[in-house]
Amino acid sequence: MNSKILNLSLWAGVAYFCCMAVAHFFGLKYPLVFVYYDVPFHAYQDKIISFAVVAYICLFYTAATIRAAVPAALVALSVTVLGLSAVNLSDALQSVLAGRPTTMYWAQTGLIAGYLAWLVVLHIRAKADA
Repeated sequence: MNSKILNLSLWAGVAYFCCMAVAHFFGLKYPLVFVYYDVPFHAYQDKIISFAVVAYICLFYTAATIRAAVPAALVALSVTVLGLSAVNLSDALQSVLAGRPTTMYWAQTGLIAGYLAWLVVLHIRAKADA
């Protein structure tokens, strides 16, 4: 059962990253698919991000179809959470926020971290079931 839930959860990641890639490509600045949705941006940077997100799509697709790839997806997502946390704490972000809070960015980072934790638990349980 854990393996099935893990598989569905990985496919959910594929769908999420597809939405994120589309949002960045077209400049659709909505929370959850565009973490820093209300800060100045350059369209060419978001196009680059959209192409880079394709790597996540491929990684999560591979993890959903080849169980041995799950640890790589977990590592990539872990680095993402750490990276977003570093950005949230950075002076560079503070300089463009002009005193506005980072609450929404932390909430989104927390949701991604929660998804990561969910995947880790399911991966451990699926391995125990095997």
